[in-house]
Amino acid sequence: MARNRGNIEFDPSVQEKEKSFSIRELLDGNVLTRKAVLKQSRFLLLLVLIAFLSIANRNHAEKTVIRLNQLQSQVKELRALSISTSSELVKKSRQSEVTLMVHRFELGLEENKEPPKQLIIENE
Repeated sequence: MARNRGNIEFDPSVQEKEKSFSIRELLDGNVLTRKAVLKQSRFLLLLVLIAFLSIANRNHAEKTVIRLNQLQSQVKELRALSISTSSELVKKSRQSEVTLMVHRFELGLEENKEPPKQLIIENE
């Protein structure tokens, strides 16, 4: 007799209807009102949050790699500039170059022909 009462919870046709899936229900949005989807809503929100975090992390990593490549190219350029500046400084600090610059700018300086003398103080 309990089977003839027509209880909807135990009716197999209703359970099969809930399990069936159609494209029309997907487009209408009726799929989201099912009990199984509603029970898993927190899990789905967690998956969406993880997806957003993953996308944001990848975007940040790509920007960091691009910035790193730019900085490495700048370091190479600055290293080359430093080497060329250092070599020019070494060239200009040679005695012959200094002498030519003194004569060119007419500073009135002359090269010392005598060797330097060392002063010795004798303690008594």
